[in-house]
Amino acid sequence: MATRRTDYAVIGAGVLGCQIAREILARAPEADVVLVERDAIGSGATRRSAGLHFPRGASPRVRRMAAYSQQWYADLRAARPEVPIHRLPMTVIAPEPDGLRLLRAYLPEARLRPVTELPTAVRKLPEGMGAWEGDGCQYADVHALTQLLARDLRRTAEFREAVEVTAVTPEADGVRLALGTGDTLLAGHTVLAPGPWLAAPAWRDLLAPLGARVKKVVALHIEVPPGPDDRAVVFQEEDAFLLPYHERGHWLFSYTCQEWDVDPDTVPAALTPADRDAALATLRRYAPQLVEHCASGRVFCDAYAPDHEPVVSAVTEDRRVVFAGAANGSGYRLAPAIAAAAADLLPLPSQRKDAA
Repeated sequence: MATRRTDYAVIGAGVLGCQIAREILARAPEADVVLVERDAIGSGATRRSAGLHFPRGASPRVRRMAAYSQQWYADLRAARPEVPIHRLPMTVIAPEPDGLRLLRAYLPEARLRPVTELPTAVRKLPEGMGAWEGDGCQYADVHALTQLLARDLRRTAEFREAVEVTAVTPEADGVRLALGTGDTLLAGHTVLAPGPWLAAPAWRDLLAPLGARVKKVVALHIEVPPGPDDRAVVFQEEDAFLLPYHERGHWLFSYTCQEWDVDPDTVPAALTPADRDAALATLRRYAPQLVEHCASGRVFCDAYAPDHEPVVSAVTEDRRVVFAGAANGSGYRLAPAIAAAAADLLPLPSQRKDAA
């Protein structure tokens, strides 16, 4: 049984955990960083993420985070053209009287304007609904992107995969992490980025005061090949969207499931009739011609904050343990800004520009 000291431990190696480690090392290249992941890198919510990014936010803070993250991804794509991030036009569908509220919710970069023609997926709008087209939308293969980030990180950070953290104990000079392998990490500071595993015994009591909850997430796969000019369609009122997965050869329909306080270790990974029926009720309203092609999908969980804004907060009195997450289904979309905000709570030089 070995004991290892490190400057920073990041618990969780999904897209957010990897971006946090990357942010730490960008600010302090000589820092010693260890990422601990209970499964394989990017195997949790990251693996099942739709990967859609569009430039909006329900509050000033989330809009700032969206703007920061959008620029971060644009810079990454410019520097690394091989990253699996794909630009995509978008259409937003909302009640016609909500036009001004819609403009306030979306960033100026979206340049929302009334559509000249409907997207092919939506042949007719329900009465009272309007449609706007916009810029700044993209989608990613989030799992593949996380693997790329992890590959880069391996040059300067250490990964421990399939290693569970069984206890997090603040001490006078750091944080003691007991590992399921019997080893121990002594970290100067620890960032918890566990995705929907908020209730893991090692940190359940630390996170309970944050009030974050875990919700089931369901998306349907529509077995129709998207055309080269097909666009993402965001249903603002329903908090749902249609995403043309050009690289995968099918569409994805994500809707808002209302099954709360679930355990990500026990939620069945298979679609239920109730899941499918709830999704189809929304899809049928806008794109009934696609309903018969919905035979499969994906089921997972995500963490949500009580005020609908990502949580980035110290959770111990000495501020050596920081939680980052509960991004309300926008973990990939806002990950760069969340990572920068988490790094701001660590003893590191500040490099961000208004990330949160």
